[in-house]
This record gives sequence, C-alpha cells and structure tokens, in this order.
Amino acid sequence: MNAREVQVASAHARDGLRESALSGPAELRGPGSNCSEGPTVLVGRGSERRLLDRLLEAVREGESRPLVMVGKPGVGKTALLEYLVESASDLMVVRAVGVESEMELAFAGLHQLCAPLLDRLERLPAPQREALEIVFGLSAGAAPDRFLVGLGILSLFSEVAEERPLLCVVDDAQWLDQASALTLAFVARRLLAEPVGIVFAAREPGEELDRISQLEVQGVRNRDARALLNSALQLKLDERVRDRIIAETRGNPLALLELPRGLTPTQLAGGFGLLEAQALTGRIEESFVRRLEPLAGGARRLLLVAAAEPVGDPLLLWRAAERLGIGPAAAEAVEASGLVAIGERVIFRHPLVRSAVYGSASVRERRAVHQALAEATDREVDPDRRAWHLAAAAVGPDERVAVELERSAGRAEARGGLAASAAFLQRAVALSQDPAQGGERRLAAAQASVQAGAFDAALRLLSTAEDGPLDEFQRARVDLLRAHVAFASGLGNEAPPLLLEAARRLEPFDLELARETYLAALLTATAMVESPAEGGVLREICRAVGALPRTPGDPRARDLLLDGLATLVIDGHAIATPTLQRAARALVDIPVQDVLRWGWMATAASAYVWDVEGLYAISARQVQLVRDAGALAQLPFGLSQLGPACAWMGDFAGAGSCVAEFENVATATKSPVAPYALLRLRALQGREAETTAAIATAHELAAAGGQGIAGLYAHWAAAVLYNGLARYEEAQWAARQATPTTLSLWSYMSALPELVEAAARAGNTEVARNALERLAETTEPAGTDFPLGIEARSRALLSDGETAERLYREAIERLGRTPLRPELARAHLLYGEWLRREGRRVDARAQLRTAHEQFTSIGMEAFAERAGRELLATGEKVRKRTVEARDDLTAQERQIAELARDGLANPEIGARLFLSPRTVEWHLHKVFGKLGIRSRHELGSALGSTEAELLGLRT
Repeated sequence: MNAREVQVASAHARDGLRESALSGPAELRGPGSNCSEGPTVLVGRGSERRLLDRLLEAVREGESRPLVMVGKPGVGKTALLEYLVESASDLMVVRAVGVESEMELAFAGLHQLCAPLLDRLERLPAPQREALEIVFGLSAGAAPDRFLVGLGILSLFSEVAEERPLLCVVDDAQWLDQASALTLAFVARRLLAEPVGIVFAAREPGEELDRISQLEVQGVRNRDARALLNSALQLKLDERVRDRIIAETRGNPLALLELPRGLTPTQLAGGFGLLEAQALTGRIEESFVRRLEPLAGGARRLLLVAAAEPVGDPLLLWRAAERLGIGPAAAEAVEASGLVAIGERVIFRHPLVRSAVYGSASVRERRAVHQALAEATDREVDPDRRAWHLAAAAVGPDERVAVELERSAGRAEARGGLAASAAFLQRAVALSQDPAQGGERRLAAAQASVQAGAFDAALRLLSTAEDGPLDEFQRARVDLLRAHVAFASGLGNEAPPLLLEAARRLEPFDLELARETYLAALLTATAMVESPAEGGVLREICRAVGALPRTPGDPRARDLLLDGLATLVIDGHAIATPTLQRAARALVDIPVQDVLRWGWMATAASAYVWDVEGLYAISARQVQLVRDAGALAQLPFGLSQLGPACAWMGDFAGAGSCVAEFENVATATKSPVAPYALLRLRALQGREAETTAAIATAHELAAAGGQGIAGLYAHWAAAVLYNGLARYEEAQWAARQATPTTLSLWSYMSALPELVEAAARAGNTEVARNALERLAETTEPAGTDFPLGIEARSRALLSDGETAERLYREAIERLGRTPLRPELARAHLLYGEWLRREGRRVDARAQLRTAHEQFTSIGMEAFAERAGRELLATGEKVRKRTVEARDDLTAQERQIAELARDGLANPEIGARLFLSPRTVEWHLHKVFGKLGIRSRHELGSALGSTEAELLGLRT
C-alpha cells in the first residue's frame, strides 16, 4: 500500500466508511452458519468487491442474490455497503439502518426501508395492500398475519423491480426489530427470478437470517494493517508494540485508527495503554469515551440527546436540547469532535460512538434526556416513541406511564407487531403501581410473547405472575398459556394435561371458553397418543367433557363435535356415531371466525364416520377461507387434511398440489405439522424410496414428542406400501403397529383394512379375523356405502365360495357409488385374485384388467404392477404405461400449471404459493417447454382435468 492509498484509506475510515476492509480477506459461506451444502470457500484480496460486483450483475440480469455480510464492529461492513450503493447507480436503491433502541418498535426497520416505495401499494392484490397499510399505520384494521405481510413486501419489491432493478441495503441488521427482521428474511428466501438484491450487514446475524448466504468480512492483512496504524500515529512505534496492536485488533481498521487516540506517547511507546483482558469492542468504545472527556458539559449533553434519540431527527434533537438549556455553541464543539454530524439527519460516526456516549452517562443524566425527548415528541404523530422515552425517564412505578405503554402495546398488536406488544407490556409491568393491574399486564405480555413465538419469555412472565395476586380466572389463563407454549414448542405430551386443568378452572367463569379448551385438549391428546398406555389423559378429558352441563337450545357444531368425540372414546362407535354424523353435517359451513379459531379440529367428525366426501368439503372450504383471511400459519393444518382426502379419491394431482403448497408454507412458517398428505400420496403411489423417506420424517417428529399419531400414520403408510408391493409379512407388521388394541383413533380405523388384507394373504387368519371384528365395530354404525364397502371387501378375504363372491360383488357395487377410486380398484384386484385362485381365468381377467387400468390411470404404480403380475398369470399380456410429458413436471411446476389453467393470474398464484409474480412466470416458461406448448390457453389440453373435477368435488 503506497502513501496515497494509506491516506485515502485513513480518510475513509475516519468518515465511518472503513474502506480499507475492502482489500482484506473474507470468508464466503452458504446458507446458515452451520450449512452442510458445501465446503467453506476462502476468497482472497479484493474478493469482496468482486463478489458484490457479481451480485449486482445478477440482479441486473433478473436473478436475485440475497446476502448477509457478517463481521465485527469496525471491520468494514458499512464500507462494503457504500461501495455496493455507489456501484448501483443504475438501480433503485432503498436503505435502512437498525437502531438498538428501536428494536421494540414493530416494523420500524421495514417502514424505513419501504417508505420510498409506498406509492406503489395500490398495485398490489387487495389483501396484501390492506395488510401493509395496517402495519405502516396508513389505515386501521385487524392485525394482519405476518406471512401475509411478507407476501405483500415480496409483491411490492417485485412490482418496483418491473420498472427498474431494486437494491435493498440494510446496515446493522442485528438491531432490526423482530417483525422487520422476520419479514425481510422471509422475502429474501422467496426471491428467485426477480431483479431484486437484498444485502444485510450484521455483527452477528440473528436466527432469522441464518438461511441466507453469508459473507464473513475479516480484518486487513498485516502489511495493510501496519500502513493504517502508521497513518494514525504521530511517532515511530516499537515494532513489538506495533505487532502486538495489530495482533490484538486482528486487523480491524476502525480499531487500528481509534485505539491509539487518547493514549500518551509514553503509553504507546511502552505498550502500557493496551489492556489485554478487555474485549476489542469495549476497547474501541473506551477510545471514543476518551474523546468525550475534553468536551464541555453542554456538548456532552447534546451528544447524549442524540444517542438517546434513535430517529436521527435534527428538529427533535433541538427541541429536546432547548428544554435542557443546551445552546447552538454545543453543536459546533460536537461536530468539531468528528463523532457526529448534524445535517438533514443526525449521524454518528459509528454505532459504537452512540453506545459509548450513552453508556458513559449517569443514570440521572439519561433520565433527564429521555424526559426532554418525551416532552419534545408529538404525542399525536409518534405516541409510541414518546411512551418509550417516558418509561426510560421514570424513576420508579408510574401508573400514568404504564397506561401509555399499554396503549402502545395495543397499537403494536393491531399492526401485527406481537413481539413489540410484549415488550411494551413488560415495561408497563415494571412501572405498575397496583399489583393486581401488574398481574393482568404480565398475563397480557405472556400471551403476546406466546403469539410471537417467544416461549421462554412467556414462561418467565407466567412464573412471575403466579407469585403475585391472581384470581382463579387468571390462574386458569396461566394454565391455558402454559399449555399453548407446550404444544407450540414441541413439548406436546405436556399440553393435554395442562389444557385439561385450564378447562376445569375456566368452567365457573367462561363455559364457552372451557368447552373450546376441552376440545383442544381432546384433539391434542389424540395427536399425542402412540400407545394404549398413553391414553389415560385422553379418557380423563372425555370423562370431564361428559360431566359438563348441557348447553341450552340446539347444540352448536363445536358442541356436537366435542360431545361426539368424548362419547366415542368412552362408549365406542355404536353410541357416538349418530352425534358425530350430526356434527359432520353441521361443520361443513361453520362461520369464518370459528374456522380461524378452532377449524383445524373440524374434520375429525367426518373422519370417524368414514365420510371422506364430507372431510374433503370441510377441508377444501377451510383452506380457501384461511387463504382469504391471510391466516397463513394455519394453512398447513388444512392442507394436511385436504391432501389425504384428494389422494384417497384418486386425485393424485390435487394431492401433489397440496403437498407442494404444504412444503412451501410449512417451510416459510416453520410449521411442526407432520407430512400426512405426502405419506398418503406416496404410499398409494407405491414409490418405496420416497415413501420410506416420508415415513422416517414422521417417526422423527413422533420421537421428538408431541405428534405420536404421526408415528401411527407412518405405520399405516408402510402397510399400504407393502400391500401394494405384495410383501404381506412386512405389511402385516406395519399394520399391527398402526392399530393399538384399545384405542379408536382415525389412523387405527384406516389401518384395519390393511391388516385384514395383509394377515389374510400371509396366512395369519386369526389376526385377520380379529382385525375384521374391530373394523366392523367402526363401519356398521356408519351405515354408508364407503365403510360398508370396505367391510364387505375385507370380509370376502376371509370367506369361501358363494359367500366370498357375493361380498366381493357387494364391495364393488358399494365402492362404485363413492368417489374413492383407489378403494374400488383394490376391490376389483382382490376379486380378480380370488377368481384366478378359483380357476376361473376368464372371469379373473375381466376384474384384473379393470383393476390394472384403474390403478394405471390413478397412478398407483405398486398396485398396478401387482395387478399386472396377476394378469400375466392368467395368460394375458399387459401393456406398459406410456410416459406423458406432464409426468416430467415437478410438484411445484404441476401446481403452478394447474392454477394457471384454472384462470388464476400470476399475482394470485404467487400469493397462494409464497412466490413473486415474476417467479411464477419463470416457472410457467419451464412448464411450457416441458409440455411443448406456447401459452396458458393450451394448459387445459396439456394437463387434462383432475379427478376431483371429474367427480364434481373441486371447489
């Protein structure tokens, strides 16, 4: 580095740009700090700039490249951001800077970033536009789902980028408020084929950013470090001391320039001013503190006002300064120090200057400054920052300020900022004068924390609340919140008893809430149960439900469901089925608010009475209502019910679309729901490797706790798979694992026909007859074609002669009146196999040919091969299925193509699948190429109709 380069580097560093880091080494990592997708790649000198140049080139060409730059304070991240911005003069650039004191203000960072783009909101789909208007305070309304907010920002960025490539730059991302960080991380992960770049700089990226590619910025190399250090010194330094400084700063440019400041020549020459035990960040802050010491009192107070005021508004700064008696002369001294610049915005040289100024002030000085800032802040324009300043100025409990904070919490919650709402409420608790009021605020803060996913904070608040004066209703709410934490955090086995206790405590105060809590307890306990030994709490819940007072008038759908399920567990199918059938009919059109509150439980009644058409109708309606409401976190529950229903009816394309959407949404929302639709689809398709992988995932979820039923469901899937593959011993073992003898769960019911078939084929007649008896206990009370057809088919397997033939024909007749084509095809297969073994080869061919054609049409590969082998044994040739172009589509491509075929525009498809419209268009071009078509109008003929549409079931 020559003298001119040293001079330029030094000047940039003093301006807070830290340009010298551009020539230092960096480490580029794949998504996540513990990513296993590829080896760590070390890049050499100047590589950071080349990488950023490539990022910009990709954005210009329409390819998004999100990036997180990681490094210690002062290492040069901001310099790289400035280089990036300067290189992007042909792009539209929007910027935001995280501020530590703004971390509790919901969507503050997002608003800062998006403010220049808000004139484009009118172009967004209505639900997304309305969600953004609420979070940005442009209109009032119910708090929007945070994933709908993410979709809105994704669409907004895509819309802006249609005019001109967009670059979003976020510095100090470690200080973004949680709502902004989650939203921007969501958007960054969903960008694919858009000319949009998002680049974050952070000291240590939070969990939100851990799945985005990272560039680790390190200090400058020794030669450059020596040159920088020499540029900051006024004397020749002993080489050993110089090398010690470079080693301890690890080549950090800001540290090399700042640490020597304020030290005497004697201290520097002998190395006595260097304290090894102090962390580098603390030592840099200390160097800034030393630079404060020569400043007069007024100048230091002005710096403290600027440090306590996160917005950087000079007008607000001067209004507060005037209240503290600080005159204009202080500003001259402050700017002369080089620590802060006061222009259109108040800008500190480095965030460490702000923390050094604030940290070195006394508590009394800070309170005075916050009081002045509160008085200077307009209560109408910015009531939340005013409340926060008042809280920071409070000496002790202050009910007036606590009420202001409570109002701020309400506003934050209305915008969807649950973490911010919890923070305001926690501060309000600390300032509460009335212990009872403080307890209520703790419960409200705990509830907001649960909704925000901050479970540890919620549990701490609940423990503290229990130590104070709570009435019985409040203690019931504590139990309810603990149960929600247990369920949501994966400690599902703890949730049912907690929900049971909460429901019991709620009974005297709110019977409606108690019944809803009992229903949640019952369904949660059902989902946890994996063995008969674990059914004790389930029966205890059901006995408690049975003891509830009857509701006056006609029972509502929820009450029918609750009573029917409780009766089922205690008294069995014969007594429970009439109530469950009434519930199934009533649950088809429950109000939207009920769908959003407890709708995930509504399909249970249909499932337990073998009403797959009702299950389909309920789940299809609920999925659409949840989409329309933007409650996307609930979508995985609906899709995990709709997908299996589609698969059971032979609509594998519809089931595949549900699987693809489920995976998209579950990844985005971090949903804990097991892949039920994938299990049913792959098992019926007969794809062993894929089914085995899905089964392993389900067993992992079951082993982790909270989803024992996922393990039973996985065993059921294995039984279907192995029956299709004609590996009956393996099918029998799996089916027995899925059918614990004393529990009557839905997975148990659907696995019993598999056990009958597998055991009968394996020659284990006793096991098959026992399973048939248990099956009949569930099918005969239902009395409809589907369950009675399944029973007839199963009973035929254990019958001979005319009785067997009559039962096979009954099964085919009954199942032929239902939309369940896979079950009908299996009846033809079993009948054909029986006919061949009876020596009736011609009759067998007709049944086996029908079965083979139906299996092939549906896509049940293993069962089709089984039917094909039987056909060959009768002497008939089997035609191989031809591979069609549409079979080459991925699940996501198929889903996008079907939605486009059905008339949805790209923005509507994107909203459905968490994609931008441009990414949808990119996928459609790939679809057109694979199908050999040129436009959306040809999709109908290329894809054909789904089975659900043919049956008239698609909503």
